[in-house]
Amino acid sequence: MSATTASTCGRIETYEDFVKVHGLLLAASGLPQSLHRKLFEKLTSETFDGGAYFEIEPCEDGRQRRLLLTSDTMPKDSNVFLVDHAWTFRLPDAYKQLQEVPGLAQRMAALMCLDVDNDAGLEEAVENGGKMTAEEVLESEIQNAKANGDGVVRWLELEELEIDDNTFLSLDLSTKFPDLMALSLCGNKLENTEKLVQEVTKFKNLKALWLNNNPVLEKSDGGMEDAILRGCPKLEIYNSRFTRNFGEWALGFCADVYGKDNPGNSHHGDLALQSVTSLDVSNRCIHNLINKAFSPFEMPNLSHLNIRGNPIEENSVSNLFGILKAFYCLQSLEVDIPGPLGESAVEILEFLPTLSSLNGVDASKILETEKHVVDSMLQPRLPEWSAEEPLADCVLNAMWLYLMTYRLADEEKLDETPVWYVMDELGSALRHSDEPNFRVAPFLFMPEGNLASAVSYSILWPTQNVKKGEECTRDYLFGIGEEKQRSARLTAWFYTPQNYFIQEYEKHHNKLQSRSLPSLPIESSLTSGVCCSDGSALCVYTDIPQVEEFLTRPEFVITNEPKDADIIWTSMQVDEEMKKVVGITDQQYVNQFPFEACLVMKHHLADTIQKAQGSPGWLQPTYNLETHLSQLIGDYCLRKRDGLNNLWILKPWNMARTIDTTVTDNLSTIIRLMETGPKICQKYIEHPALFQGKKFDLRYIILVRSITPLDIFLSDVFWVRLANNPYTLEKHSLFEYETHFTVMNYGRRLNHINTPEFVREFEKEHQVKWLDIHQRVKTMIRSVFESAAAVHPEMHDTKSRAMYGVDVMLDGSFQPKLLEVTYCPDCMRACKYNTEAIFGGGEVIRGRDFFNFVFGCLFLNENVHASQL
Repeated sequence: MSATTASTCGRIETYEDFVKVHGLLLAASGLPQSLHRKLFEKLTSETFDGGAYFEIEPCEDGRQRRLLLTSDTMPKDSNVFLVDHAWTFRLPDAYKQLQEVPGLAQRMAALMCLDVDNDAGLEEAVENGGKMTAEEVLESEIQNAKANGDGVVRWLELEELEIDDNTFLSLDLSTKFPDLMALSLCGNKLENTEKLVQEVTKFKNLKALWLNNNPVLEKSDGGMEDAILRGCPKLEIYNSRFTRNFGEWALGFCADVYGKDNPGNSHHGDLALQSVTSLDVSNRCIHNLINKAFSPFEMPNLSHLNIRGNPIEENSVSNLFGILKAFYCLQSLEVDIPGPLGESAVEILEFLPTLSSLNGVDASKILETEKHVVDSMLQPRLPEWSAEEPLADCVLNAMWLYLMTYRLADEEKLDETPVWYVMDELGSALRHSDEPNFRVAPFLFMPEGNLASAVSYSILWPTQNVKKGEECTRDYLFGIGEEKQRSARLTAWFYTPQNYFIQEYEKHHNKLQSRSLPSLPIESSLTSGVCCSDGSALCVYTDIPQVEEFLTRPEFVITNEPKDADIIWTSMQVDEEMKKVVGITDQQYVNQFPFEACLVMKHHLADTIQKAQGSPGWLQPTYNLETHLSQLIGDYCLRKRDGLNNLWILKPWNMARTIDTTVTDNLSTIIRLMETGPKICQKYIEHPALFQGKKFDLRYIILVRSITPLDIFLSDVFWVRLANNPYTLEKHSLFEYETHFTVMNYGRRLNHINTPEFVREFEKEHQVKWLDIHQRVKTMIRSVFESAAAVHPEMHDTKSRAMYGVDVMLDGSFQPKLLEVTYCPDCMRACKYNTEAIFGGGEVIRGRDFFNFVFGCLFLNENVHASQL
């Protein structure tokens, strides 16, 4: 949302004043013109009358709310309602505000349904006062078995009882319960693999074992699971997943035939699944679905089947269709698309003609629209938190399900930092629908006719005829279709099919792995120097004060007229339009190469490197969210599944100084941040090399004489940029700029350290040789420019000479990682501070001579304080 300043209008008194000042905002909102006057009246009278028309109702077991219409009817475009903003903030300030603003965290928690367990928590606290011990639970189970059955305990739940390895051994479960069929030890403190395997494998009739949320799972590899499966040959469920032995018992458990009240026995009778009509085996890690138990003979009445989230890669599509077709009563099927039954919903329905519903969508509708990927049964992401989490943390995790955003602007500039907000309780109760009956838009009301007086609201109006009792919904992605990755973006609010995204990631990954670029031979520089025919000095036009001040050698002279210059050295982009306006000709040298966006725009840089070299070790996994969101989601899901670090950094395509840059491990956050402008998402270097406990990066200066052949030089002058705070991955620190970012020379405290001193101290601290690191950095930087030369040979121009900044970070193994390439880098430090050459004789390099040797290298073919790469 942008707002145009209209200070000459004065206070808004009439409807005509309102339209004059807010015309652009009204048009941008999409509000029908017939409702403009009503909006004006409600704004000026501050009328919030939604409560007379709507009511808020809990749903999803109290973990969500929905909005219902209470008036008899509401025709399309018949009314407009003001929705207040309960919380408005800029992202870096979120945590601080939740901590410091009285009542804010409590209100947000209530609005986001984070207080649903307050009463339950109180009851739990009361219960915990007299919480049963493991021994007491066992005695209780023995008494229940005697009172209600044959005295044999077959199902045992020992969950969250603080059981450690010694306690577990002392319970002697196998002696007391030799006929046990199901054992849950979730949420305890078991750590010793050998002791656990030794005890568990004594249960020869065990059908199900749950060890979830025990430390032993984090420490063990696949060996523990293999040992348990060998020792418990009848085990069908292990940690909620089906084993390869799964059969009637596991299927019966998922169909609610077997459970604590009816665990079955080791010799359960035939045809136990005859009455099953609905079976949900989603997310059970099934590799082979075809076995004796999963058959129409065992389940002749099966009408609904959910097999989502299973790879089922050991069965061919045709074999799966064959077995499913034999279930004559099957009417409803839920399956990942693409997935084990192929990539087309239409083809699935053609092979299984008895289906009336596929993934919750009517079969006739799918066939009519010929839609191949369908899913209307997406489960909402509901707020998740633990009892130990501070309230502010709970809100930070949940807020991305509720946030909306806008960015302020006037005639002069766009605000660099977006504004995020949460609508009040009424607005936040509007749930998503692909076919909504209401629309919401942000609106900035300026009662004094200028931006300084602006008050932000959201406006709500019906876009369909709505009847009493109907749920009121909005489209969370209004105006965003599949060409903008709509289905993938819904992952921010819903659980979408992971298999599809994982497949997309794996295809992308395999494509990158297949690429490589042979190194170009390094040849002696063949680029000719620049000189005037009459031997006079070269005229330089520049808009950069440091060049104007410090370019003092006699071969160059500064001119104020671009058309008189031999060399144009500017911070502005020189395109054809600028050439016409300023009078620049093709005979003048310019400090930029054509198509250099392939290096200096972050999404193009990643694309250039990936096209040339695939996935080199010095480039972190990087995704352009505008084109590769599905692949990023797949990567994220695999990392989460495998327990790998999932911290990512989001960077705008073309902003400097870490503006609108965010570090997060929240997938919803990543997707929602796309709303503030196009970004790349890059795997965060969670364990960087540190200098005295602080994060740092290195700014190198690259001088490019030619792209074809590649003729580039590395300046001897480079500098380190230090964060101000000690480095930590503590989650609150992700909101601290001075912990995770290093650019401090724009209004922040700058801690400069001279490069030679940094190198000496770094070598001493880490016991490494900087020469080794330097060689790796040089090799990486040359590879970056080789990639550009190979993928974009059109960059070459004989009248181009350029200087680029290359930002590099070292990981914990002192391997270089590329951060970005910058056009016309800020060289204030290079000019301000004297330094010494790190290699060679340690010669002093005066800061005031920096641009003298830069221009000497680029235009006079010198290599003073610069080495060819």
